[in-house]
Order: sequence, then structure tokens, then C-alpha cells
Amino acid sequence: MGVRSPSAVRNLALLVAIVLSVGACSYVGFQEKYAGSPTFVLVVAAPTVLFAAVGLYFAHRDGVLGDLLRVRGGDFSRGFIATAVVFAGAWGFTRFFAPVGSDRESWLARLYLQLGAPSMLRARVASVVAVFIVTALSEEILWRGLVPSLVEERVGSRRAWMVSAGLYALAHLPVAWSLRVGDAGLNPVIPLAALGCGLVWGGMARRFGRLWPGIFSHILFDWAAVMMFRFWGPSL
Repeated sequence: MGVRSPSAVRNLALLVAIVLSVGACSYVGFQEKYAGSPTFVLVVAAPTVLFAAVGLYFAHRDGVLGDLLRVRGGDFSRGFIATAVVFAGAWGFTRFFAPVGSDRESWLARLYLQLGAPSMLRARVASVVAVFIVTALSEEILWRGLVPSLVEERVGSRRAWMVSAGLYALAHLPVAWSLRVGDAGLNPVIPLAALGCGLVWGGMARRFGRLWPGIFSHILFDWAAVMMFRFWGPSL
């Protein structure tokens, strides 16, 4: 067995730190006692924002920051189309796997309880928009920028985006325990959403070589699912 290079060891250590930190903070932040509170947002977002800053540094050091964050014509349209795809997938999941009247409907109820009451979100719409923008930017920089660059040495650039989507879902797996509900058991909504969205947005980053189409889609999807066309409960 060959000796691993220092960069390979560093990349592996950083990957482990990312997954464990995001997983631990997600588990804590999604506890019901933090539902609808600023603590929920701060705890969940903190490691993502931190590691996104690391990703920006690495991208700048490697001379690829400009390419990743370059905006081109059509990026918003691509993001809008991707939003329709992921929203349709999420709608299909709620209708077939968590239909109204089933025990699994409580998965969605518990998630929206965590996000906050519609009236509260409407009263703080400027803050909500700011949170959507910061978290979407940070997650895309981290999971579609930094993480693929860390894993591609081991799996190749063609597979790196898929492995990154898997790690994105793995990091959010602890949320299934935080959002578990009575007879419905562990709540898979967030881990499954992370996997599905990670594949779509990761594929876009791979295809277009930049992050803005995925960033636009991420922001639009969050806004639609939380503020406009909720999958459960009253809309705004």
C-alpha cells in the first residue's frame, strides 16, 4: 500500500470535519426546542458558512474562484428550470410517500413547525430573504464547490459531484432523528431532499462549470417551499 500524500490526508481530514460538523450542528439545531427561533438558523448555518469561507479561500488560491462565481446569460433561466424539477420531485414525494391523512404526514408537519409559523415568517420577510441568500450561497460554495474538489483526487472529476451529493445527504442524516415523530418514526425528509437536490445542483455545477445556476435554483426553491407553495399547512 502506497503512502498517502499530505494533500490527500488533509483533504480527507477536512471532509470528515465538514460532514461531522454539519451533522452535529444540524442535529442540535433541528431540536424542537429551537423551532422557529434565531438559534435554529444560527446553529444549523454556522458550520456551512465557516467551511464555505474555507472553500472561497481554496478556490482563490487555486485560481478558480472567478470561474466558479462567474455569472453568464441564461444562468437564472437554468436555475428556474432546475427549481421546477426539484419542486416537482418534492411534490411527488409528499403526495406518494407522505400523503394527507397518513402517519407520515407528520414528517412534513414537524419540519414546518421547525421552520416557523407563516405569520412569523411574513413579519420578518427581509430577514428570511437574507437567510435564504446566505445559506444558499454558502451551501453551494461548500457542497458544489469545495467538497467536489476534495474528493475528485480519489474518485475522479466525473464522479466527484455524485459523491458530494451523497456526503451532503450523509451530513444531514442526523436530522432524521431530530425531526422524528411518534408512530411515523425517523423523519427522512431533509436527508432525502439533500440527496435529490444535491444531485440536481451538483450536476448543474458539473455541467456548467460554475455555481450561479445552482445558487439561483437553491434560493428559488427555498422561497417557494417555505414562503409560497408549502407542501403542508397554510401558506402565507
